[in-house]
Amino acid sequence: MSHRLYSLILAMAAAILLASSVPAVAQKDPPEPKTIADSINYIWHGIEHDFTALAEAMPEDKWSFKPTQGEFKDVRTFGEQVKHVACGNEAWAKKILGEKPPARCDLGGANPAKSKAEILAYLKESFQAIDKVIAETSDKNLMQGTPGPYWGANRLSSLTATVWHISDHYGQLVIYLRMNGIVPPASK
Repeated sequence: MSHRLYSLILAMAAAILLASSVPAVAQKDPPEPKTIADSINYIWHGIEHDFTALAEAMPEDKWSFKPTQGEFKDVRTFGEQVKHVACGNEAWAKKILGEKPPARCDLGGANPAKSKAEILAYLKESFQAIDKVIAETSDKNLMQGTPGPYWGANRLSSLTATVWHISDHYGQLVIYLRMNGIVPPASK
């Protein structure tokens, strides 16, 4: 047997031995979605959980934090970002339901929440509003028009915009946490 072949066999045996010594980690597949709402909720509930945990992880005395090093001119504070997401969720929920959405979520909207507890309560209410809209989503109303401000000409595109929006801000707030020495809960 050539030295090269012998080395190859040894390397393969070592790889097999190593692979068999590591316990297999079985990932549980999510249940097969049975409805359109199930399909949307698979992603939505994950980001809802992660965003809430991220918001709760920032100490209240850091909710006024906003980066100043680098290109961060005119950015929102951590608390303003969370409130903006809550307002966006409320806006898309109301838009989809044919109700008048809050004005100027880019400026914080009309909700008077200011403290961490108040903004988290507003965030929770906004998630409940989107949860309700998702639960009422079916093949019969998926393409229902959603006129008005905020992205989305129909229910599907409005819900897609909602998921995109919260994901965008989640990514921004991960940086805020890390700049304050906090590892986001979803990264632990």
